[in-house]
Amino acid sequence: MGLELYLDLLSQPCRSIYIFARSNNIPFEFKHVELFKGPSNSQGTGKVNLLKKVPALKDGDFTLAECTAILLYLSRKYNTPDHWYPSDIQKRARVDEYLSWHHANIRANAPKTMWIKVLIPLFTGQPLPSEKLQEVMEGLSTSLKQFEERFLQDKAFIIGSEISLADLVAIVELMQPVGVGCDIFEDRPRLLEWRRRVEDAVGKELFFQAHEMILNIKELSNIQIDPQLKEQLAPVLMKMLK
Repeated sequence: MGLELYLDLLSQPCRSIYIFARSNNIPFEFKHVELFKGPSNSQGTGKVNLLKKVPALKDGDFTLAECTAILLYLSRKYNTPDHWYPSDIQKRARVDEYLSWHHANIRANAPKTMWIKVLIPLFTGQPLPSEKLQEVMEGLSTSLKQFEERFLQDKAFIIGSEISLADLVAIVELMQPVGVGCDIFEDRPRLLEWRRRVEDAVGKELFFQAHEMILNIKELSNIQIDPQLKEQLAPVLMKMLK
């Protein structure tokens, strides 16, 4: 049995794994999961990840969840180029440092743009709360400022002259607001140049293939959401409106 990756490319962590595997020519079977359509479209995710979440990996009898764990597993098993997760202890520490910071900062703010502009109206039927979006964008702006000044600085990539897992995890997160019409790269030339370098490093065709769904997120309003999922999530999302 070969490597299987259970991914929904609307998910930022899933996109990072997809791009990493494809750009490193890692052979895998792509198990396309559409979580918003409910259990019947989960491709057996629950058998791989008991939490029924993506991303999930199955390699023979071995299963693994969580984005960072999967990325590190793939980098080690397939001996990917050193720049992704450097053997140099200090460069590796810089990747670890960014990944630790990322969750409470970029990831804590960027995805909320999609929830507010697309998913909350889709699940609840409520109009867009503009003041909530403004609040999220202010938080994201603060995180982006820290990202540029603390991590990117005047370097080509986060840890230096070559792309790493840190750049990949960051870029997929920052494409989430872009997909819903919040162009965070506008008026941020340093950030924009970094994005272009990341695109070139992984290949533009692959980059935009992985982001096709998020860049056409408005089409999500046409899908049939699993009624049970809608019933479960609507009350949670309503709290976000307050």
